[in-house]
Amino acid sequence: MDRTPALSKRLNDLLWGSDLQQLPPWRARLLWMGRLLYAVTRDLTQDNLSLHAMSLVYTTLLSLVPLLAVSFSVLKGFGVHNQVEPLLMGFLEPLGASAQEITQRLISFVDNMRVGVLGSVGLAVLLYTVISLIQKIEGAFNYAWRVTEIRPLGQRFTQYLSVLLIGPVLFFSAVGLSASLGSSTFVQSVMHMTPMSKLIEITGVLAPYVMISLTFAFVYLFVPNTRVRIPSALIGAFLAGLLWEVVGGVFSNFMAGSTRYMAIYSSLAILVLFMIWVYLGWLILLIGASVAFYHQHPEYLTIESRELRLSNRLRERLALSIAAEITHRHLTGEPPWDCELLSKRIQLPDENIRHILGMLEDAGYILRTLPQGMEQPAFVLSRAPEGIPVMELLEQVRSHEETRSGFREASPEPGVARVESAIETALSDALEGLTLKDLAAGLDAPSKPRT
Repeated sequence: MDRTPALSKRLNDLLWGSDLQQLPPWRARLLWMGRLLYAVTRDLTQDNLSLHAMSLVYTTLLSLVPLLAVSFSVLKGFGVHNQVEPLLMGFLEPLGASAQEITQRLISFVDNMRVGVLGSVGLAVLLYTVISLIQKIEGAFNYAWRVTEIRPLGQRFTQYLSVLLIGPVLFFSAVGLSASLGSSTFVQSVMHMTPMSKLIEITGVLAPYVMISLTFAFVYLFVPNTRVRIPSALIGAFLAGLLWEVVGGVFSNFMAGSTRYMAIYSSLAILVLFMIWVYLGWLILLIGASVAFYHQHPEYLTIESRELRLSNRLRERLALSIAAEITHRHLTGEPPWDCELLSKRIQLPDENIRHILGMLEDAGYILRTLPQGMEQPAFVLSRAPEGIPVMELLEQVRSHEETRSGFREASPEPGVARVESAIETALSDALEGLTLKDLAAGLDAPSKPRT
């Protein structure tokens, strides 16, 4: 007898059978951690995070040398290009003795690729390869953050270019500054003092972890096409940094005893192990992004699946609630709602809110706008609320995308037609004369502006 369904049901009942607000604080935190672990594991095994990591391995291999060439050219202008090789060695350190060989080969490739003599076409191809890598990374992070909208072309170009030109300078300058401080006369003199020597020794051990974590945090804040809060990015980054150190240590031990692996793959072993490490690196980075997402959007931990599937009844209710909230702000003159604020107001994942907003926008009831001082698009009514019957809005919600699906509606059976007619008549009679203005007037206390 297969016990898997029974165990799965017991686990789901254990994790989602209780309301966190009704539990003691210690038990609520423990249960929240269990839900987080389950959600991240589900994203890795059942969803496409691992597939995104695999695709990023191929893109990295294709774009690594051009990326290093562009970064090397920029860093050379600021005099910090000598930090590239030691940092690359640090990244490949878990590969053991192979790290030095791979680093030297990559640096030699970069040295042989002279950006200045490529010509305009060669330089354009080089930049395109590098930008394609960043675009692929953005797609993976957008998936982790449930973001379906991509940046406009102009915005992508300017932000990607700023990453290529400014990011390496800041990062390698920080590395060079830390190295210069470590070799300075003052720091060397302080190290002879017993308390300070222990402190500096601990700092030297923690510095690589802190630096890689802050680098991850920068990626989490900048790459996804959404607003990421700094505390969430830091939590995901420090967890990813810890995983990086632990997995790196395990991988180093594996490399130390991989003589049989080397014998099987011969000269290809270095490339295979390099690809495995790159895959693990991207997987760790995506795990941290997933943790940051769930920390910022805990409403996604209230459901068992990755997406909340709404029934027809709940979809209609949600559409009416969103339309009423937007109308209420229109009538009171308050700042318009954006998707994130509506998600907090209604206590549902913003993915469902975004879908309903798109439905209302396609139907012509709301418009997307970007008010001054707001970072995210907001939504306003397209016409006066007293001119939008609730029955008309419900009909649009119920028939949304029917014409796009390609389904050819056949004439219903007489019995089915009578039932449909009775339902339509009952709805029309019950909602006759009711408009969005009347619906918004029935809301509770006016909602306060949120920041």
